[in-house]
Amino acid sequence: MPDELKILFIGDIVGKPGRKVFSYFIPSLIEEYKTDLVIVNMENIAGGFGITVKTYGELENLADVFTSGNHVWDKKETLENIDDMQKLLRPLNVHPSLPGRKYKILKVKGVRVLVTSLLGRVFMKPVDDPFQTIDNLLQKIEAEVKIIDFHAEATSEKEAMGWYLNGRVTAVIGTHTHVQTADEHILSKDTAYITDVGMTGSLDGILGFRKEEVIEKIVYGIPKRLETCKTNLHLNGVFIKCNLEGKAHSIERIDETMED
Repeated sequence: MPDELKILFIGDIVGKPGRKVFSYFIPSLIEEYKTDLVIVNMENIAGGFGITVKTYGELENLADVFTSGNHVWDKKETLENIDDMQKLLRPLNVHPSLPGRKYKILKVKGVRVLVTSLLGRVFMKPVDDPFQTIDNLLQKIEAEVKIIDFHAEATSEKEAMGWYLNGRVTAVIGTHTHVQTADEHILSKDTAYITDVGMTGSLDGILGFRKEEVIEKIVYGIPKRLETCKTNLHLNGVFIKCNLEGKAHSIERIDETMED
């Protein structure tokens, strides 16, 4: 339909296996869904933690906007080069002196589309209040379509954000936990919501990492270098349709499996 926007949001890409499965599926997904906009969370693309200039460049032309989260600064070179990464957003509610883009506004089908990323505070390191921070942004930015990546740990905090922004934004999409939830739906005032969009990487490990090291770390408390798992690769995401006023009318979960 010419009077609607079709938006593809892909969940957290984990390391080289995640980059592999994302690069494999994204061209066909764009074709299948006839997407107008592709948004991807890439905060874990470099070895499972952070972003490098090289890994960013590898994916740069495959999406329109890249969101991030609490691991965005894990690689020192990101802090030094993020201003040159034109499509990458750092979280909105971290310290204001940090470099990088807090949000992006794109013109799609003649309407303004706002994309931004927020960090949660429950079970996570201290950051500015995400609720007040998004209020401040929405008061000063005019856009018909508004997509919020809420990178948070607690289900309750994510649901609270969904209902808090119900009717004020087009979509609240949860990221960070790497486990795709089955609660995608349209809230009462036409906001698309999912608690966690999932991840793009291996389901044979733990959150995309080899299970052996993670189990040892959890059971024995011994620090371990975590390595990404390379088998049973999946791409997780959601496909959202909204009208040109930013009212969402459908959200569909995506789970694609790459054959070994």
